[in-house]
Amino acid sequence: MEQGWVRNRQSRITALYRLFDVLLIQGILYACLTFFEVPPGKDWLIAGLLASVSFAFIAESVELYRSWRGETYVRILGTVTVAWVAVCIFLILLAFSFNTFSADYKRPAVIAWLVSTLFGLAFWRFCLRQVLFSIRLRGRNTRSAVIIGCTDAGYKLADDLMTNPQLGIHVVGFYDVPEFQDRSARERNCTRFPILGTVDEAVAKGRAGGLDVVFIALPMRAEDLISETLDKFSDTTATVHILPNFFVAKMLHARWHQVGSSSLLSVFDTPIQGFDGWLKRLEDLVLASIILTVISPLMLFVAVAVKLSSPGPIIFKQRRYGLDGRTIYVWKFRSMTVMDDGDQVQQAKIGDQRITAVGRILRRTSLDELPQFFNVLQGTMSIVGPRPHAVAHNEEYRSLVNGYMLRHKVKPGITGLAQIKGFRGETDTLDKMSRRVEYDLEYIRRWSILLDLRIVFLTVYRGFYHKNAY
Repeated sequence: MEQGWVRNRQSRITALYRLFDVLLIQGILYACLTFFEVPPGKDWLIAGLLASVSFAFIAESVELYRSWRGETYVRILGTVTVAWVAVCIFLILLAFSFNTFSADYKRPAVIAWLVSTLFGLAFWRFCLRQVLFSIRLRGRNTRSAVIIGCTDAGYKLADDLMTNPQLGIHVVGFYDVPEFQDRSARERNCTRFPILGTVDEAVAKGRAGGLDVVFIALPMRAEDLISETLDKFSDTTATVHILPNFFVAKMLHARWHQVGSSSLLSVFDTPIQGFDGWLKRLEDLVLASIILTVISPLMLFVAVAVKLSSPGPIIFKQRRYGLDGRTIYVWKFRSMTVMDDGDQVQQAKIGDQRITAVGRILRRTSLDELPQFFNVLQGTMSIVGPRPHAVAHNEEYRSLVNGYMLRHKVKPGITGLAQIKGFRGETDTLDKMSRRVEYDLEYIRRWSILLDLRIVFLTVYRGFYHKNAY
């Protein structure tokens, strides 16, 4: 296999990916029918075709067939799972809608097909990834890369590329720009990466066809030089990337947008929109319906206990900030003798006299939060997301914690990443609130259905009882 063989035939290989997925879906279907001795009639043929077409459509929607060089296998697995689960839901709803669950549709065969196909789609991608990894370790299907700018961000990028050989990108060295040089960064790395010359020398090598990939790691204040460098590299065939090291750490969910002929880079945005938003909503509806069905006897028992233990309403309603900072009302079982919802709300503390006897148990076990599953069905909350704070606390901390209000770029949740990391209950110090917000923003950056399911699992596995909940 010669250098760049895969790269030069990328479009053909992507077409083969799609074809192989279709063949795998159809092949596993007929294998399951054969195993369970089910005649492959017309209905099965239609089911197979619908599965193939809908998977192809959804896979395109979630960008399953894009390049995955820089991604982890977990990310690939999550995308495949999302696409195939969506297909399964579509087929099941279609079957019920048209009453096509006849005797021919034997449930073991259907279940075996749906489950085996998911494993098949995931497994062959794992195998392909390992093959490409092996090829690149042998020095084939690789790209040579240089980095312009001896900056901390540039050296970090070089380290990331070196520690991820599966990307097939080999850093040859750096080209220096003295006026924008990070001297301490260069001194720390002078023996690890060679300095190959100036920007003009890099351009000359690019024009001669000697560069595959160029990374520009200059600070954003070097705007004029970056623009000039891009103009020069437009006369080469090198692939050029810009590392926006000035504000990259502050990006919440970066995405390119097109407005007419203008290209915009969103810095603070939500990952949960479009198809992902529909998927997240479906997740909430399914999980909330199942959970409410299971816990309804418990909720009835808690409601009676609250009513009998102290005077006042069973349900306490408090204003919170929801999606995009809009005011919503969050429901809880009343656990206190007061129902603060004004400009000042005092957080519960150890030995707080406002908490009722039953309320203390409810707060320790998080049972007071159970009515919020109705908020989820209503659409004002999600199962997983940043926990909503009282409006008074939002106004207090938005000026004290950097990026605090960005946690409202998604719907608030009943549980979240901060909660499973231990930041639950009273935030009596600024550091505790800052750490909670850090995890909330990390959740938004990393959001996926798999992450949601992991948080739900860990919430149940570790239990609802928490020593910090007063």
